[in-house]
Amino acid sequence: MASTCLRRPSAKQLHYLRLREEGAGRRDAARTVGASKQSSYQWDRQQTAKDTAATEDHAVDLPYKQEVITTFAEPSTPATATEPPASATAPVPTAVALEALERAISARYLSLQERERIADLRSHGTSMQDIGRALGRSVGTISREIRRNSHPVLGYQPYGAHRAATAARARPKDSKLAEPGELHDYVKIKLLTHWSPEQISKLLIKEFPDDEQMRVSPETIYQALYFQARGGLKREVKEALRTGRTRRKKHKNPEERTSRFRDPMINISERPAEVQDRAVPGHWEGDLITGAYNQSAIATLVERTTRYVMLVHLPLDHTAESVRDGLIKTMSTLPAHLRGSLTWDQGAEMAKHKAFSIATDMDVYFCDPASPWQRGSNENTNGLLRQYFPKGTDLNAYGPEDLEHVAQELNGRPRKTLDWDTPAERLRDLLIAS
Repeated sequence: MASTCLRRPSAKQLHYLRLREEGAGRRDAARTVGASKQSSYQWDRQQTAKDTAATEDHAVDLPYKQEVITTFAEPSTPATATEPPASATAPVPTAVALEALERAISARYLSLQERERIADLRSHGTSMQDIGRALGRSVGTISREIRRNSHPVLGYQPYGAHRAATAARARPKDSKLAEPGELHDYVKIKLLTHWSPEQISKLLIKEFPDDEQMRVSPETIYQALYFQARGGLKREVKEALRTGRTRRKKHKNPEERTSRFRDPMINISERPAEVQDRAVPGHWEGDLITGAYNQSAIATLVERTTRYVMLVHLPLDHTAESVRDGLIKTMSTLPAHLRGSLTWDQGAEMAKHKAFSIATDMDVYFCDPASPWQRGSNENTNGLLRQYFPKGTDLNAYGPEDLEHVAQELNGRPRKTLDWDTPAERLRDLLIAS
């Protein structure tokens, strides 16, 4: 039960430790005193052990893992009233591999050299604002670094702070969605109603503003789904995600339709500014989504301000005459102040756009060739609709009631661009205001 005898430090070791305290790096200090790499590692570990012993003597709580340590006082040293009891629970730092300490992760993390400079500037009484300016960091970064990684007794020590930050960086823990509960059930229900992970994450804040436990990031939802896919639940993932993918892929622009016509038309460049900046409601974007072998189609309409969706049933074909009649019938259901204009691509199905304009009193503007981004709201909506009407299916199998059901579901989803309101709510507000 006797204490362990430690060998007296050599003059070279004392010189090395003094250089380290002054802010020198491990390699520079070892080179200066003529020590080997192995010796410098050993001296640093010994210094870490001394810091741990000092922590035990002061019985101070640190943000480290807790372990039960049994300590014994020297027989020749009587215990005083201010000393900790002979057996106590003392916090000790988490062991960190040297490779982890020296590995550069990202420029967003403070490096050991930056922490050494922070300690040096603080020893000269430099303010946090000046330290941040000297390091090119925000004052908040410096403040959080000192608050989180300072020793309660010894103050801010760069090497101890670096060890603490490295140990806290990796926090292996189970996903918030791994265990059943209210949050798990909420996410599952919304996924089954085809909500995106981002929609779910934002609506949790609106529906549970005072419950911090009902919070989950979109990335956590994606990772939970992709992890399940690797575990063999590909069917559930395909039902939950709109894309049906079981693994990530890089974003790229899909191939777009290239059929165009050259009849006289109004180019999108002539569209008024009030349409371009979405300041005035009542301006629409439209397109067709086609079925197997382009033998069937559905016309899609999206209001630019509210993102409200309307689907046009085309039971016979998608010729210019059928599209014209379907659009006239659908647009006629809207009040006059919501029939401003229509933006379409240069597809041959709009060859009768003049007749449509006369019947509805709506100007039709045409995008430039191969420029689907000029009607981005409609392109986004068409992508969402493919979850309900997959490519290669016969769209004639869907009747007007089916299209109305899909439109209502899309219009009932919260949208990020609407500050997480739904298109139906925004359109309702317009109708009430008018």
